[in-house]
Order: sequence, then C-alpha cells, then structure tokens
Amino acid sequence: MSPYVAEFVGTMILVLLGNGVCANVNLKKTLGHDSGWIVIATGWGLAVAFAVYMTSHISGAHLNPAVTIGLAAIGEFEMPQVAGYIVAQMLGGIAGAVLVWLTYLAHWKETTDASAIRGSFCNSPAIPDTLANLITEIIGTFVLVLGVLAILRPENLMPDTGFLEGFAPALVGLMVWSIGLSLGGPTGYAINPARDLGPRIAHFFLPIANKGDSGWGYSWIPVVGPIIGGIIAAFFYQALWPAAV
Repeated sequence: MSPYVAEFVGTMILVLLGNGVCANVNLKKTLGHDSGWIVIATGWGLAVAFAVYMTSHISGAHLNPAVTIGLAAIGEFEMPQVAGYIVAQMLGGIAGAVLVWLTYLAHWKETTDASAIRGSFCNSPAIPDTLANLITEIIGTFVLVLGVLAILRPENLMPDTGFLEGFAPALVGLMVWSIGLSLGGPTGYAINPARDLGPRIAHFFLPIANKGDSGWGYSWIPVVGPIIGGIIAAFFYQALWPAAV
C-alpha cells in the first residue's frame, strides 16, 4: 500500500467512525440518539486511535492536513509529498462521510433538524464568533500537534520491548478524547481540515432529506484555524526540543 492510499483509507475510517458517532447521537430513532457529548468525544478518540493503528507504519498516519503542513514547516516531512497527502486526506474525508450517510440511510428523513443533520458531517460553533471560533480551533490543534510530536519523541520509545511505540496510537486517541472533553465545546473541535471540509463537501452534494445549507460561511475556520495551530505547535516543539528535529 502506498502512503497516499494509506492516508486515504486512514482518513476514511477516521471520518466513518468519528462522524458515525455524531450521526448516532444526532439523528432521530437511532439507538444512540441524545446519548450526549461524552459519547461523541469517546467515539472520536477511539476513531483516531484505530485509524492511526491502521496506517502509522505505512504513511506515518498524519490523517490531517494540519499535521502534514506542520511537520513540513519544520523539515520533518518532505515538501513534495505534502500536496499528495492533503488530496488523499480530503478524498478520504469525503468517502468516510458518504459511508456514514449510507450507514444511517433510514434515519435522515426521520430527522427534521437541519443543524443536527449538518452536525453529523461537519462543525458549527455553539456561539458564532469569528475570532473566538478561530482561536478555539488554533488552540485545539496546537495541543493535538504538540502532543503528537511529544508522544513520538525517540526517548519515549522503548526499543527493547516496543511497548510505547505500539501504544502510541492509543495515546494519540486518548489525547483527542481529552481535547474533545476539555476544548471541544465552543466549536465541536474539528482540529482537522479534512475531517470538516471533506464531509461538508459530501453534505453539499448528497441527496439528504431535510439537510438545509452546508454552512459555507463558517467553513474556512475549521480549515485555517487548524493549519495555523499545527504550524505554531511544530515551531513551538522545535524551539523547546531543538535536538529532536
């Protein structure tokens, strides 16, 4: 499997399981309807962990343009591969959202709340405020990228047993779970342009009953915010641990 295929498949699984839990909570007449934020945050944490386990040995499991761009900014990822990774991640996000639509095919028409339907694909802020929402996405992604870099520091790995190296994807998932619980309330913590924009595109094109608009006025914030946060985190990490990069 090529790294680009791995990024496509990994992001597809990430969105399928992550947006799948959103659909399970948001849509009417599902067995998980109204089960709450804890379920959503847990589902996303597990989705990230499983997707990273599937692809880390092939592509490094970026699964997120903010991670790819942040690593490239400090020379930890080859610049010629950046565009291919991002395209694969975006296509994976679209494919994962289509699979969520198919999984919950009988439930869209039962849900009359357009915001609940859109929330099963992409993010909307709890309180619309451009600057505040942008800052939230920057901070959430800063924590994500800094945490990924710190977890994977060579001195944290145990070459004799391979324990921490094998456990690293689970730690990344736990970190995403923590971000969701602690920082996700204002914007739904996209912290990943492919996770938001890819499904938003799918939402726009799919024939979903009662879907309403796709929220394009907000759509740039879950793209720009995570990219800024990822770049800041990468340079912050480089400044704190210069020997690691």
